[in-house]
Amino acid sequence: MTTATQTPASSGQERTEGHLDPAARLTGVRQPGIPDSNEFVPVQTRSERPTSFDPADFGTPVGTEVNWKHTPLKAIAELLRDEPAPHDVIGVEVSAPDAVEQGRLAVGEAPRGEVFRPEDLPSAIAWHQEAEAPLIRIPQGVELDEPIVVRLTGRGGVAHAHVVIEAQPHSRGTVILRHEGTAQQAQNVEIIVRDGAALTLVSVQRWDDDAVHLASHQARVDRDAALTHVVVSLGGGLVRVNPSVELSGAGADGKLYGLAFSDSGQHLESQVYLHHKGPHTTGDVLYKAALQGAGARTVWIGDVLIGPDATGTDSYEANRNLVLTEGARADSIPNLEIETGDIVGAGHASATGRFDDEQLFYLQARGIAEDEARRLVVLGFLAEIVQKIGIDDLQSELIEAIEAELALTASVSAEASA
Repeated sequence: MTTATQTPASSGQERTEGHLDPAARLTGVRQPGIPDSNEFVPVQTRSERPTSFDPADFGTPVGTEVNWKHTPLKAIAELLRDEPAPHDVIGVEVSAPDAVEQGRLAVGEAPRGEVFRPEDLPSAIAWHQEAEAPLIRIPQGVELDEPIVVRLTGRGGVAHAHVVIEAQPHSRGTVILRHEGTAQQAQNVEIIVRDGAALTLVSVQRWDDDAVHLASHQARVDRDAALTHVVVSLGGGLVRVNPSVELSGAGADGKLYGLAFSDSGQHLESQVYLHHKGPHTTGDVLYKAALQGAGARTVWIGDVLIGPDATGTDSYEANRNLVLTEGARADSIPNLEIETGDIVGAGHASATGRFDDEQLFYLQARGIAEDEARRLVVLGFLAEIVQKIGIDDLQSELIEAIEAELALTASVSAEASA
């Protein structure tokens, strides 16, 4: 269960350059950087975190906030400035079946803003700076045989984006967001899965080593609808993809999966929030990561909230991390809040460790060399997530990418033993 964190009493010298975490507010203590904040009680649940479309309502983070304490703030400084950015920093190519509708939405034009509410400064800036948000819509009753592929290629520089993806009632489809090249991007993805629809969204990060990517994905899943959301982070210097999914309708289903492979000096992060709001909803959260090299870092924070009206809910979240070399670090923080006793089941788990010696022994006892045995163990560990995507070409590509990472692991190990 999560608990609110209390801050020490004010010393009289407030840090006006930033704000304290919303979950750390005390009654009678003013919140630096937020006007009219003299009287607050501690936030008791993840769903009460403040939101605003106005960047001015957020103070610049200083690293003490619970949603920023694990992120290297110096690396994202450019994305904390509410300033216009060039429009040609990210090249966009969309491949979609003819039935898919595409358009652009100004601020205030539905369905933009129907679901999305910025929860931090970069997402509020991205909302504010994106005058026209691209819309991808799967029309009512349409079932797509081929995925929608959005290829985003960074050309260097700062970029802001807000994208709306809508699956109308009883539609079926898959959207793949592919990120390549280099950029410093703050990205919002607003996802609406209407009654009876089924949507799979896969966000693949294969940026160059110097790229910085802050993404806020927010989704609502309506009655008897289903969303499978997959985050695959392999490239980029700092990549932070935070999915937030609300299962609002009765019978809604949410599957949130993630895979990360962090190399030396690479920071890969996901803060996951699954809110069971409607009755008889089901949730499955599974994120896995492998790490290798000095300074390799992954961060996973998983919040699951089962609300007071979410009777009959069945939910489980887990995070597994495999540390392959010395000098790597994985942070894993699962949280579970339950506000009703009438549920089918709920649980969470987290594990971080090295190779399973029993698995290695089993393979070596059957004549498999140690290096090959290690490769098979890691590949099997991560392939579970890849196989959940359900797209053969993409699955093959990602397995090849993991194989390339494992080849680097062998090289690192050989250098360490030399």
